[in-house]
Amino acid sequence: MTQWERFLDTFFNAAVLTRYAPDILAGVWVTVQLSILIVIVGIGLGAGLAMLRAYRVRVLSLLIVIFADVFRALPPLVLILIAFFGLPNAGIMLSSFLVLFLVLTLTLAAFAEEIVWAGLTSVDRGQWEAARSTGLGFTQALVWVALPQAVRLAIPPLTNRAIAITKMTALGTVIGVPDILNQATTAQSFSGNASPLMLAALAYVALFLPFVILARWLERRFAWKKV
Repeated sequence: MTQWERFLDTFFNAAVLTRYAPDILAGVWVTVQLSILIVIVGIGLGAGLAMLRAYRVRVLSLLIVIFADVFRALPPLVLILIAFFGLPNAGIMLSSFLVLFLVLTLTLAAFAEEIVWAGLTSVDRGQWEAARSTGLGFTQALVWVALPQAVRLAIPPLTNRAIAITKMTALGTVIGVPDILNQATTAQSFSGNASPLMLAALAYVALFLPFVILARWLERRFAWKKV
């Protein structure tokens, strides 16, 4: 067997790929579900917290800042392990899927809150005053004037952070979430061949490349035009 044939047999073994492709496709579906839920709920929660912070209620703002700082500082893997293996000792039993969803959602929400908040604080004070002068209340000015401008500014960092967080769904393999990586490593263990890992890599490219392309389109679509 030549080196090239050995390479193909190790990473692109047709028999192994055919046998384990259905399992990895099932893992793709789990990863897709998690990614969509994490992005929608995480960004929505983060934006909501940033809006609450805009009311500048001291105690509420302090709690939001603490939440954002803690979840941005702690590695998601540490939080996943604490939640999955530690909470049962306190009588709280959560499935591996729910643990991964909660940890990554809260992590994304922490980053999204800071990103949207930065966008809100960058809105010129004159915009607020002009909105209020037309008779809009603070909440109306926040929702209809300040927030759209803040979101437009926040799209590039938000999309980048969302991509980074959704790729962390692979961390679920340490607690048994049957995602792409979990299915691939299990197949690799049973087959003694690296082909399932290569198939998993291709699945990640097929899954996240469109997301990256969409993120670039959004950045160009909503970028401020220079006059």
